[in-house]
Amino acid sequence: MNGSPAVVHVVDDDSSLRTAVTRLLRAAGYEVRAYSSAGEFLMCERDEGPACVILDVRMPGPSGLELHQALEARDDALPVVFLTGHGDIPMSVRAMRAGAVDFLTKPVKRDALLSAVRAALAQHEERRAGREREQHVRTRFETLTSREREVFGHVVAGMLNKQIAAELGCSIRTVKIHRARTMAKMQVDSLADLVRAAEMLRLPHAARSSTAKI
Repeated sequence: MNGSPAVVHVVDDDSSLRTAVTRLLRAAGYEVRAYSSAGEFLMCERDEGPACVILDVRMPGPSGLELHQALEARDDALPVVFLTGHGDIPMSVRAMRAGAVDFLTKPVKRDALLSAVRAALAQHEERRAGREREQHVRTRFETLTSREREVFGHVVAGMLNKQIAAELGCSIRTVKIHRARTMAKMQVDSLADLVRAAEMLRLPHAARSSTAKI
């Protein structure tokens, strides 16, 4: 994964469990960092490489579910695998709906834990790649002029060139010029690609907010 060693953060107040899981994961080739509480984990330095969290549910201080909620609120959220001896079906459903990769119970089988870790790390890579794609698209969007952003918004809303021309009070030829420039600057070849870019930026309406004149 990008040449960086994958890091697995183990957050559990049970020292014997932390030791056992740490040994298992290190034997599997992962870098492991262990913490006895949610607070200790939140104080740690975070690297930029692939990572995930193995998290107990019940701990002194903030619970694992509370920590997971806090992590999911961050743009760079780390995927979470719950590993607990106190789980039940409603709790596992709640955790999975909140975005957990898996919900495992102690004692856990080696293969089940390693499979969950692989899935979590794969999810983290997908999230990182998605953020990078979004940033690239956002950078390209910021190169558009105010009028090009208007045209962008009308195009992704499904309007025809003649409808956009009537809306903006200009000629169809002018709309075509702005549309071509928008497509070139956004580095897309089709309307479908432009719509996907708008969805990624969550800007289908904001792009039409300009009142600039041609």
